[in-house]
Amino acid sequence: MIILTLFTLLILKHFIIDFPAQTPYQWMNKGTYGHPGGILHAGLHGFGTVLCFVWWAPFASIILGIMDMLIHYHIDWAKMNINKKYGWKADTHPEFWTALGLDQLAHYLTYVGLIALVV
Repeated sequence: MIILTLFTLLILKHFIIDFPAQTPYQWMNKGTYGHPGGILHAGLHGFGTVLCFVWWAPFASIILGIMDMLIHYHIDWAKMNINKKYGWKADTHPEFWTALGLDQLAHYLTYVGLIALVV
């Protein structure tokens, strides 16, 4: 039951931060390495991950949050740069949607790994 609870919390966190809470300042700048917009976005994910784990693994939650922030940042940066390199856009290239799906899969597999570290 713990695994399902943690995974559900992480999925909800991911949806909220990646979609309704993400501002243009964040998504427009995730492809520029080191840009504050991308760092902010990844930092929100890291903070959300801390909140998801703090009740189960209070001391580990901060490390897990930092790990998620770093991994999330680089997954997003890579996706943005692949789309840019090939000119893939949502309304012109089906490859854009494959890249988005791989991006989401990589994030969810990150959560599987984080949960495996503490359960």
